[in-house]
Amino acid sequence: MMPAPLAGVRIVDLTELLPGPYATQLLVDLGAEVIKIERPGAGDNGRALSPGMFASVNRGKRSLCLDLKHDEGRAVLRRLATRADVLVEGYRPGVVKRLGIDYDKLRPLNPRLIYASLTGYGQTGPLAQRPGHDVNYLAAAGIVALSGAPDGPPVHQIGAPVGDLAGSMFAVVAVLGALFQRTQSGVGQYLDVSIADALVSWMSPRIGVHLKSGHGDAASTKREVLTRPAYGVFETADGKYLSLAAVETHFWRRLVQALQLTEFAGEEMEEYSVRIERTAVIAAALRTCFRSRPLAHWADLLAQHDVPFSTVPDISEVLTHPHFLARGLFAAGAGGPFVQFPVPMTGVAGTTRPAPNPGEHSDSILADIGFDASEIKRLREQGVV
Repeated sequence: MMPAPLAGVRIVDLTELLPGPYATQLLVDLGAEVIKIERPGAGDNGRALSPGMFASVNRGKRSLCLDLKHDEGRAVLRRLATRADVLVEGYRPGVVKRLGIDYDKLRPLNPRLIYASLTGYGQTGPLAQRPGHDVNYLAAAGIVALSGAPDGPPVHQIGAPVGDLAGSMFAVVAVLGALFQRTQSGVGQYLDVSIADALVSWMSPRIGVHLKSGHGDAASTKREVLTRPAYGVFETADGKYLSLAAVETHFWRRLVQALQLTEFAGEEMEEYSVRIERTAVIAAALRTCFRSRPLAHWADLLAQHDVPFSTVPDISEVLTHPHFLARGLFAAGAGGPFVQFPVPMTGVAGTTRPAPNPGEHSDSILADIGFDASEIKRLREQGVV
């Protein structure tokens, strides 16, 4: 059997809550061993703030409770770092340096170490020390300003933590790139991953529109990118919803034919620019049309005419959706189904091991790096682990 892509890679994870743990969860799914460092006692704050979220992004990890404010605790971490391929941390800039566990301190102990810092605004710049959460990073990157109605105020209505997850994805990409680069250079490197920077990168298509449009003002750019005819979410007669995206002209034709929207069947409506000018009129006609029949009717009809649409399932419905079940996206775990790595790959089977209890693997991890039973007992007596 082919081994997993990251089999044999050891990662020390000092992060908590969501961005770092989700990144290292993906690396676990790819076969890496992840040692999760938690504070003695309560452990990761995510355990108390959102137990379900914690369970979903910490599967298959090993937990070592370690007091990094204690000299002995930092000594244990340094020993771990000498045997690790990657270290990921998410403290506010400057914290790891004060603790003496920053990249400059660990690199001489292990020149092959890849050290990733995942923070809101990065290690440098005027905002580096500012605290934040998902909505703050989305706002800083300009995404919130581009949200809402074309001529309305900024809003934040995204149900998923897009900002945090953008940072997670770029952390994973950077770590994988650094691991590959290390096969050629033989040495590791430092990765300064900023969630806000990641989101600005995701804004590249919108920035392109702004620069090329000639508007010169952000309000006009917002109107341009948010004014999309035959695009949006519509209610049906039974109080359910569907999403529609008949953007290209050939899909527009099919929509007009399927719904028998004869008032929009003229040749002038073949031009996207004309449809943009009539966005509000088109939306009103679609709302009236879709409210006349139940969702099942429209789903069948739009599918028959090959029009881009989707129903709008809630989370419970997603978990039982025939499409995702057919693709094997979910696997059974101790706490219920979980989402597997979403790209089928050779050697990637996914881990069914649940998230660990705080310090569940402390003794075995310490033994792995050379501590004997008496030393482990002493560390426990000192409150280090």
